[in-house]
Amino acid sequence: MSRGAVASESSDDHIASSGEKDFPSSNLDTSKDSKSGDDSSSESSAESDSDNEEPETAKTNGELGESSAEGASCQAEEWENKELPTHHVNAEFIKIEPHCEHCNAENKHNEQVTPRLLSRGQFLLKLDSEGIYECTETGLIFEVNRKVDIKYCVLSWSKYADLVVKPWVVGGPLFDVKCDPAALTSIEFPHFLCLGHHDANMTFKVLHVQSSGASLECTVDHSASHVKWHVSSLSPVGPVIQSEGALFHHGAVILYKVVDQNPSLSFRVYVVTNNNSFVQDIFTSVKKSAKKFMKIDKPPVCQKPLQSGKKYRLISEPEADITPEEIEFMDGSLLKLKSYIEVYLEQPTEFKLLLVEVDSDEIVWKAKLRECDWVQDDKSQNISKSSTRGEANTPLTEAHLITLAGKLGKEWIKIAIAKLDLDISVIDAIREKKESDTISTFKMLQKWQEKEQSNATVQNLYNCLKDVSVEIQDVLEGFL
Repeated sequence: MSRGAVASESSDDHIASSGEKDFPSSNLDTSKDSKSGDDSSSESSAESDSDNEEPETAKTNGELGESSAEGASCQAEEWENKELPTHHVNAEFIKIEPHCEHCNAENKHNEQVTPRLLSRGQFLLKLDSEGIYECTETGLIFEVNRKVDIKYCVLSWSKYADLVVKPWVVGGPLFDVKCDPAALTSIEFPHFLCLGHHDANMTFKVLHVQSSGASLECTVDHSASHVKWHVSSLSPVGPVIQSEGALFHHGAVILYKVVDQNPSLSFRVYVVTNNNSFVQDIFTSVKKSAKKFMKIDKPPVCQKPLQSGKKYRLISEPEADITPEEIEFMDGSLLKLKSYIEVYLEQPTEFKLLLVEVDSDEIVWKAKLRECDWVQDDKSQNISKSSTRGEANTPLTEAHLITLAGKLGKEWIKIAIAKLDLDISVIDAIREKKESDTISTFKMLQKWQEKEQSNATVQNLYNCLKDVSVEIQDVLEGFL
């Protein structure tokens, strides 16, 4: 069993606790809500915010606040057509495949399509003809009536929290979809609810955020995994739900380990809904933390649905300090600070973690953590050790850049976009001069150096480019 301990609290996250944010319902018209499975009816709500900024307070005079909808428009304007290499993995998007024996999800025969990955977590689908297509990365299902390009990304619900007014709650990920709306007949949004227990008293709608405000729009159908919506116009959209009974969620457990020089082990354990918006929020929060973390790769999906309001206990074998030992589960999609459980062991050792339903003592998730899950390979450890001797702050010299430019060659454009996050305008300015690949690459690296300023160190460039190729990794290690 585990024993209690005091856990630290960061500026971007907090130790798990229960509680919900309640909002006035004056801006919602629910008089024509329809039950799930029926043809739906009318709508109305409030509005929105940009994806990576805090929401401003809505107006209190009964009108919708302007900041949210304007933020949504601004976010759409920020999209850039930066395409990443096909092998690039988008670290900000962690796809979690659902597994639920209760739902009896239907076998759909939609054509599976894999999107291109652009910068900043955006996806691009190029569809050549009419049909029904399912995105393999997000689970979105598009019904199109002609050839069309669709660009979309996952948004954070926490930036739109003032729009989700009780009794409505989040039902699945929030997306920003961009294309010619006349080419899109319908979109089916994945939801994270387990409908194997009941769905007769559920009402599904879609929150649709537009520049003029936000509204709750009717759905036309739902399944064990998706909510279908006829496209009216395009902007941030996502499923919401109203239920007369308890909600059962497809859940997941996500683990991050603190990376430091201490021999002890410290982990963050997030118990979440299987919701891409929520999972992406956690990644962003961890990334922005003052501490360094590594994700521990364990099967995340809970084997039993998580029920809102029910208590769960995290247990360690052997014993560890766990804070808090028990949580009351709730969907934290709307909360800016994401709750987590801290697990601390004084000495590094293999151990098991189990998430148990308090009422029944039933195990809903478990994992065994071994030393190989967090000990990196010798090369990485050597780099880490050299960094502690002060070499991590070694500034880049012109000689470093010239040597590296000769090795990167024709791939410099993809590297500039995918690895160094340089703006298209910077790349275009270099390309216009039509110089050799080596000279262009050298100038590209100089632009990155200017952008990073004091952070333009050998170690930082190594972290950005170590996955490009073994040859590049060897060159960069030589600089260290």
